[in-house]
Amino acid sequence: MDVDIAVLGGGPGGYTAAIRAAQLGAKVACIEKEPELGGTCLRVGCIPTKAWVQTAHFLHQANDTFAKLGVKVDQPELDFVAANEWKAGVVKQMTGGVASLLKANGVEWVKGVGKFKDANTIAVEGGEDVSFKSAIVATGSFPLRPPIPGLESDLCVDSTGLLAQTEVPKRLVILGGGIIGAEFASIFNRFGSEVTIIEMLDTLIPQEDADAAKELAKAFGKRGIALQLGKQCTKVEQMGNALTVSFGDGETVDCDLMLVSVGRAPLVEDVGLEAAGVEFDRRKGIATDEHRRTSVPHIYAVGDCAGYWQLAHTAFREGEVAAENAMGHEAIVDNRAVPRPIYTDPEIAGVGLTEAQAREQYGDDVAVGVFPWQANARAVMQAETVGWVKSIHETRYGELLGMVMVGPHVTDLIEAGTVAIDAESTVETVADGMAAHPTLSEAIKEAGLVALGRAIHLPNKKKAAAKA
Repeated sequence: MDVDIAVLGGGPGGYTAAIRAAQLGAKVACIEKEPELGGTCLRVGCIPTKAWVQTAHFLHQANDTFAKLGVKVDQPELDFVAANEWKAGVVKQMTGGVASLLKANGVEWVKGVGKFKDANTIAVEGGEDVSFKSAIVATGSFPLRPPIPGLESDLCVDSTGLLAQTEVPKRLVILGGGIIGAEFASIFNRFGSEVTIIEMLDTLIPQEDADAAKELAKAFGKRGIALQLGKQCTKVEQMGNALTVSFGDGETVDCDLMLVSVGRAPLVEDVGLEAAGVEFDRRKGIATDEHRRTSVPHIYAVGDCAGYWQLAHTAFREGEVAAENAMGHEAIVDNRAVPRPIYTDPEIAGVGLTEAQAREQYGDDVAVGVFPWQANARAVMQAETVGWVKSIHETRYGELLGMVMVGPHVTDLIEAGTVAIDAESTVETVADGMAAHPTLSEAIKEAGLVALGRAIHLPNKKKAAAKA
């Protein structure tokens, strides 16, 4: 098969690249080994996980919120079979939608394992070779498993294995307090599991804003999630259908299942990159420039395998950029305003710089405004007042540098900050704009007003008296 562009991988970066290239007039083949398109995200990652998040959220509302708002229901119970059926249905609809989109755009879905034979050919196991003028590598990533004795037990699962469970474990230990670990801890705590997180660093979600991490730890503590921070797992022992997990200085915890979520690595081996002459690092991924071009000028790489961000939405954009450049256009990926959603309860989202990053880059020329949900009418109506919105800007020109949120629906609200930072908006633009009332989005404007010392719905902090 001869094509203009061959895309290796049908995940968010791959199928987006294939569709965009076809829109620009290319003959495109998308090579995917799995029986469904969508990659880790749609099949065994973002989509099924967030389907469970929705179930957990409704359980929380039924248990803790309905009565406050005057809605009487019988004692709610989790029907895990129905929750899994819902999750599977969502996945089927989304993956089927991707297949329809490829067909509608004239992209040939080549089913099978693909591997580069040389810089212009991909061999497909059980099928004919695909010859191409340009290629886009979108092979994704895989979960890491550290060399801890006992971790080879069948009761130690990665995120894919946890999503395949048909029963809720009574006791769940999560190794790793990053985004994946925190999200599953939040879900299974709502599902009724006794959850323990073991994290070698001193904080949850260590790459996020420190105040957001503290807020999440406080919320998790109130919910009964045991946090073992700053402690390293040393061994795991299986006795029958249970595990004893050793960590820290001789401490142990028993569980029925253990989630290993210590990060993911780029999937760059056994895909023939050496034969194609593409430079890569097994830990960092495929080396690319801002155009997502590799060391071989007509081969591009996007998504997790390219080692920038491990987020579906960055892969979407990278796929578009790679396709446009492969078709002779000029496009780059701007990583300045990448939204960082975390689907815990409470939700967390950030974009741009964290407060610590802003102060590191701009020193004392940084101002921050924090507006709590307790002062937002819509949040009070919903009985969801945990958290806040933080606005971060530099004081010389007023440019907005970052936004961090903890609380209700912030993974949706963060888009306002993304657009503002992309547009190089000033904090005044955000603070002086009109926000519909009563809405959660008012908190974004209000945080900007707090940062400017012009708060309306909060008392302004008194400025320190000038020294004589």
